[in-house]
Amino acid sequence: MPSQNSPQGDHPPELDQVAAELGMGGHLAPEQDPSDYRRRMQRRADVQRRRLQERHQEKGLILVFTGTGKGKTTAALGLVLRTLGHGERVAVVQFIKGSWEPGEARALRIFGDALNWHALGEGFTWETQDRERDQQLVAAAWEQSLHYLRSPDHKLVVLDEINVAMKLGYLSAEQVLKGLALRPPLTHVALTGRGAPKALIERADLVTEMTAVRHPFREKGIKAQAGIEF
Repeated sequence: MPSQNSPQGDHPPELDQVAAELGMGGHLAPEQDPSDYRRRMQRRADVQRRRLQERHQEKGLILVFTGTGKGKTTAALGLVLRTLGHGERVAVVQFIKGSWEPGEARALRIFGDALNWHALGEGFTWETQDRERDQQLVAAAWEQSLHYLRSPDHKLVVLDEINVAMKLGYLSAEQVLKGLALRPPLTHVALTGRGAPKALIERADLVTEMTAVRHPFREKGIKAQAGIEF
């Protein structure tokens, strides 16, 4: 039987393969006759229903958003909004960031005490220019993170840019993995930032790597703009 951390989890892959073979439909399907197309989609609907029935396990997930492309924090904050919308409590701890208040923090104030937001950095390394101070701030952010990781009251904990803190050597992957193990069984945690370590990726339930294809700052010299970058 595959392990819990394997791509297939604890369900057989046959229905996934059939679903992939049947496809998404639309003009991707080869059938020209409406009746033939309907039969394909009816079979696809049946396969999807059976796939959903197979997946009955519920657990707190480790979700990693990494890569060189834009959108890692944005993806995590989408989870924040979704979780708050279900009436659950959320904590966000931002590493590295903190020298400015992002628009998301302002907008999410509407949720009051349901959201705990901590921006505990002082900016990028080329702005702070002080390794010891950066190390101290990361240590403080990690202590704050541990408080929320242990909390039974928070459904989602976001550790924003913690991957960068690990990449810079201010935190070890071993420290972070031990902290993640403290979570209650149904608490989700999202970790963002480029350069996620291999050990974290192997432990995660979901890993999304953002790929940089084009960026307005790099290719066109366009400055960071409110609502897009912060």
